[in-house]
Amino acid sequence: MSGVKRIAGRAVVVLRSDVDTDQIIPAAWLKKVERTGFGAGLFEAWRKDPAFALNRPGAEAARVLISGPNFGCGSSREHAVWALQDFGFQAVLAPSFADIFRGNAISAGLVPAQVSDDAVARLAAVLADAPDSEVVVDVAARTVSVGAAVTESFQLAGYAQWRLIEGLDDVGLTLRHEAEIAAYEGQRPDYLPALP
Repeated sequence: MSGVKRIAGRAVVVLRSDVDTDQIIPAAWLKKVERTGFGAGLFEAWRKDPAFALNRPGAEAARVLISGPNFGCGSSREHAVWALQDFGFQAVLAPSFADIFRGNAISAGLVPAQVSDDAVARLAAVLADAPDSEVVVDVAARTVSVGAAVTESFQLAGYAQWRLIEGLDDVGLTLRHEAEIAAYEGQRPDYLPALP
């Protein structure tokens, strides 16, 4: 997994509260066994409305999604994060996140940046007037800005920030201890099962 230090690009604003994982990626899409191709199902029901934010010109180039509180509630499906990433999103900004969604996002390299309700309102207002503006999410500084118009700070736990910057998924975290694991395995008695 690649590290994430800075994200720059367009943003899409979906100001809805309690966006659950079934709205993000419907259960019918969970039959796929690979992690790709979920972008087509992202917000599938809502995208039937031609006026929905992801249907507007330029939305396919967005790297940041701005939404309401309790984003990612519902079932614990990793597919919701995969769908957001497959569409092209690298960060989601919201006043709060469901705990399991936040954990899945961090493990997959999607930045869950927690901003205040007021910050969401200010960002959305600027983007309503200038939807093509570049939005910059600085993971190291924990800030999000839209040009010189607005800069807001966001919350992200130090451990999560470190994992995202270093690009460490769960396997990457384990492999940081590869030498110790190999040393332990090398001392195990021959009669015990071993890795090939």
